Amino acid sequence: MQADGWRDKAVLVSNARGSSPFVVVCDHASNRLPARYGTLGLSPVERLSHIAWDPGALAVSRALCSLLDAPLVESTVSRLIIDCNRELDSPDLIWTLSEATRIAANEGIDDAERQFRIDHYHRPYHASIETLLEARRHAGQETILVCMHSFTPVYHGVARPWPIGLLHGTDVGFTQALYGALKAEDATLNVGWNEPYAALKGVTLTLERHGDGRGIESTMIEMRHDEILEPRGVTLWASRLARSLAMAREIRREAR
Repeated sequence: MQADGWRDKAVLVSNARGSSPFVVVCDHASNRLPARYGTLGLSPVERLSHIAWDPGALAVSRALCSLLDAPLVESTVSRLIIDCNRELDSPDLIWTLSEATRIAANEGIDDAERQFRIDHYHRPYHASIETLLEARRHAGQETILVCMHSFTPVYHGVARPWPIGLLHGTDVGFTQALYGALKAEDATLNVGWNEPYAALKGVTLTLERHGDGRGIESTMIEMRHDEILEPRGVTLWASRLARSLAMAREIRREAR
């Protein structure tokens, strides 16, 4: 693999010793293509579009972590290299068609290349999450996992009306509490439940593996990316989410 400076790292962990009960992870934080892959045959516009990453998700994640003093784990590699939120046997682990865009460079890759991407990008990301969560478990530190994503305002010609959607794993409790907290702050807010994707349908690997798999409270937040492409929107949503996550935690504590 060609050198790519510090960005050769497949994953970055920030504020690992943060005092917050929340741990934020961002599967599709970056549109970076490591040097060995060139441009994947894609134009600059395509590489900046949602097919390559989740625009705005990392900015909100970082602002949220700053407000909460929370750790952040982020992938540094475009999902067009490998999708860190997919199982290893998933047909879209390595995308060849994203919405209407053909990723010709990913067609027909051999087993060795597939394994290289798994070993160098997918596994290190999930190993870093596990290392962080295990350290917190040993320290007796409460942990609530928050998986941050963004989605396109229009998909296959269909407009998506929700500025935010919430997805849950097998345990719906914390996500229900977060839904209630968001609506308590603004009753008019259109909060999607299992939108724009259905939970447990192949798009919640990180949530399932590190939340359900560890038996810790968790949720997945999807932001419509036109809400969070500018600093004002990032600040607004990070602040709203910081308050709502804290309220959801209190709701869950009182329910026990």
